[in-house]
Amino acid sequence: MFLAGLLSPPVLCFGLGALSVALRSNLRLPAPVFEAVSIYLLLAIGLKGGAELSDTHLADFALPAFAALALGLAIPVWSFYGLKRFGGFGTADAASLAAHYGSVSAVTFIAVIAFLDARGIAHEGFMTTLLALMEAPAIIVALVLARREGAKEPLGHAVREVLGGKSILLLVGGLLIGAVAGKAGLAPVRPFFGDLFLGFLCLFLLELGIVAAQKADDAVRAGPRLLLFALGAPLVHGFLGVGLGLLAGLSEGGAIILGTLAASASYIAAPAAIRIALPEANAAYALGAALALTFPFNLVIGIPLYAEMARLLAG
Repeated sequence: MFLAGLLSPPVLCFGLGALSVALRSNLRLPAPVFEAVSIYLLLAIGLKGGAELSDTHLADFALPAFAALALGLAIPVWSFYGLKRFGGFGTADAASLAAHYGSVSAVTFIAVIAFLDARGIAHEGFMTTLLALMEAPAIIVALVLARREGAKEPLGHAVREVLGGKSILLLVGGLLIGAVAGKAGLAPVRPFFGDLFLGFLCLFLLELGIVAAQKADDAVRAGPRLLLFALGAPLVHGFLGVGLGLLAGLSEGGAIILGTLAASASYIAAPAAIRIALPEANAAYALGAALALTFPFNLVIGIPLYAEMARLLAG
């Protein structure tokens, strides 16, 4: 499973992007193309999740939704206080890291979906809804904790930035469109939003490999404590997410997805909100750790680990 994950086209494209930086290549995706690909991916997963959600009973969805929200609210709390007490970070930097690691990565979600689909592992169709549920609460919790500790930030502005941001708007909008149209209504666009999905993901990860390699120095300069957190937190959060997912009644595939979401770190919604709310926070810490360390760790090692744990616990 580890070898199959490492040799999958999306992971190899990510590695190619990182290699291009080491070789000092001028390889880059043009900014408009990268923007278009990111919009495509977010809308595609929203549409697919909405179509599946239209066939889902509330009773099947309630407990997993509660587990996802519990993770989204709890992870930033212990991350914030742990980083302050044991990591030696100030209030602003601890809150920034807690927001990034309490929120979720839509791209990591897309990667785990591709991982499961390639191996024929079934999962619940409403997992996209859990992604949308988990993205904003952690950022809000982290900002509230920062305010409580004395940081002075416009909380209302940050909340509006999170809720009105591109990622949530596309995910929630796609969910609503997919739920209204249903599987039959989305059939005409399925060749575009379904069959081409993996190809667009490869292009996106090629560019992210370049960005991650460029950000690696920022994470390394922060010292070993940030390195330990960036690689240790995903394991703890991932295993906790898998366990809670199975307890909430998710299938093995659903538990893998919830574990991956819990283990991921945001580098789209969280940086935008933190830039407004906590301008004194060092953006290089959170973005460098999330993108240069945690994301590739989950892509290559974490997702297969969470899958193996779910397989063992599911019996």
